[in-house]
Amino acid sequence: MIKKNITYIMVLLLSFWRLQAEIIGNEITPQAQEAISRGLKFLAKTQDEEGFWRCDIGYKLNVSYKVIKENRPHVGITALACMAFLANGSLPDRGPYSKNLAKGIDFILSCSHPSTGYISRYNTRMYSHAFATLLLAEVYGMTQDQKIRSALERATRLILECQNEQGGWRYEPIAMDADMSITVCQVQALRAARNVGIRIPKKNIERAIEYVRKSASGNGGFRYQLMDLSESRTSFSLTAAGITALFNAGIYDDDSIEKGLRYLMYPPRYDPHPLSNHYFFYYGHYYAVQAMYMAGGNYWREWYPKIREELLRIQAPEGSWEDNVGKTFATPIAVIILQIPYGYLPIFQK
Repeated sequence: MIKKNITYIMVLLLSFWRLQAEIIGNEITPQAQEAISRGLKFLAKTQDEEGFWRCDIGYKLNVSYKVIKENRPHVGITALACMAFLANGSLPDRGPYSKNLAKGIDFILSCSHPSTGYISRYNTRMYSHAFATLLLAEVYGMTQDQKIRSALERATRLILECQNEQGGWRYEPIAMDADMSITVCQVQALRAARNVGIRIPKKNIERAIEYVRKSASGNGGFRYQLMDLSESRTSFSLTAAGITALFNAGIYDDDSIEKGLRYLMYPPRYDPHPLSNHYFFYYGHYYAVQAMYMAGGNYWREWYPKIREELLRIQAPEGSWEDNVGKTFATPIAVIILQIPYGYLPIFQK
């Protein structure tokens, strides 16, 4: 009886692996695999010996990017680059990019303030803190490294303490108002931390859900801030962020999600999909591909091939992608998007 059960389980596992291989083969084509490989090699080549990646440090200003420090070691960019390696199956102790990951994680840990938990260097802001927290949560879940857990607990506590009266977050740790683009990063970091055993009070998630729902507009899009009452203030990137925030907060069946998905599929004339030479394109598609993957069905089947082919079309011969922020911002995001079907990152699952 035991031998029969073992044989049955093995048959099921083999069938599952074959099905997964077939799905990945249909979605991540040989051309996509080559693009991923070249992108990862570019990231490995551009990493500093001390573990970080450089990029201009700044913030969004209307539709442009305000640079406050040029070409500095960047916490958020380093976290995203490490996520790209994780999405390929590497870990700090094994895999073709293990050394790159280990160095990158060490840099992130060196930027963690021992008392506040704020992960920052050269005045990087809450975007970077959230991406770094997300990285630490994903790595801790895979390694159970207690040094990482300690930094993760401090980073998560800071996010919880910085949630403001509106229920969201802003560029700086302490702020009176909130915006969708910052809030989604924090919600995702909290979800990843909760997934690996860090206690996240239910009240914080409920307040975040309320904020995101209030940001939804009647046209299906999501607004940048609650004060932006005009539907024309909705956008592709913000809508992708709003849907993903709700998914990561554990909301899967919601009218605003369905409307938002249709908004992404069929955008209004005043909000076309962003051009690929702008950081809105990469930031927006980073969340849009997650939204479509978690939505599944026809949404995913229609969406992924289109973004895959677009990314293949615009990749540079050296393996990079580029926008108005820089190659080290666009490249890890593009590689992460292409690798979503691998399913190596738990945060991208329901």
